[in-house]
Amino acid sequence: MRLEQCRQIVIKLVSDIGEGHFFSFAAALSYYFLLALFPALIAFATLVGYLPIPHLVNTIVGAMAHVVPPESMGLVRRVVADVVSRNHAALLSFGLLGALWTCSSAFSTMIEALNLAYDVSETRSFWKTRLLTVELTFLIGIIVTIAFAFLAVGPHFGRYLAATIGLSRAFVASWPFLQHVVAALLMVLGVEGLYFMAPNVKHGFLASLPGSVFAVAGWMALSDGLSFYFQKFDHLNKTYGVLGGGIALLVWLYWSGFVILIGAAMNAEIIRLKKGTAVTQLQPVSPEVHAHAATNAN
Repeated sequence: MRLEQCRQIVIKLVSDIGEGHFFSFAAALSYYFLLALFPALIAFATLVGYLPIPHLVNTIVGAMAHVVPPESMGLVRRVVADVVSRNHAALLSFGLLGALWTCSSAFSTMIEALNLAYDVSETRSFWKTRLLTVELTFLIGIIVTIAFAFLAVGPHFGRYLAATIGLSRAFVASWPFLQHVVAALLMVLGVEGLYFMAPNVKHGFLASLPGSVFAVAGWMALSDGLSFYFQKFDHLNKTYGVLGGGIALLVWLYWSGFVILIGAAMNAEIIRLKKGTAVTQLQPVSPEVHAHAATNAN
């Protein structure tokens, strides 16, 4: 990609941020993300509690500290500790149903937001999009869980793999770095699947790769930046008291949704430049969009 094309993409992205209501959709996404997070944590902690691995829940929750602001981790740990101390069977059905409902609602809003980022209208039927939200809930949930599992396993797992498969000591020494690389690649794969499946456009799977890499890299940098800011400059607990951890979590979710939308808008602009057509002329998944466009033309 030439420098002039990169400049055009940046200019268009700045324009989209001002005109595309990304901030409003990021706020809506943060609301649904917050609603979905705690039922998902309940379902996760309940299911993991059945596995015969000691301290597995605490290990994986500790891995979340790589991205979640420290002020919010206290809130997350309290919720998980409360789940672990209760009857697993009683919480399992509630956690699974609550997580499925709230996560699918979050992905429903995400579909609407990504359609805006790609500048296309929704022509798929309600039941198709609702089924798609359930598929995205399971797909993204599994990928994110595996990614955090790679962050959670320590150096002992690297030595175990080396002894089992017969790998060299160099693999054991590089394992702490490799586990973060694998986790990042899995996150890119998850965002790639979201960009490929959710919006009402038809494009190749790899066409979403640039925006996916940008979104994950930006999300990781954003998480580190917010953690540093909350620790050094903005002491939320002094302002909001016991609500400080929740406010920090909401801010982190807000900017996470914003970065995801920017990555989608970047993909749309790259596709437009490659095809030489407006984003609104991208082939939709459903053929009804042609009839809709013809009606508007008439």
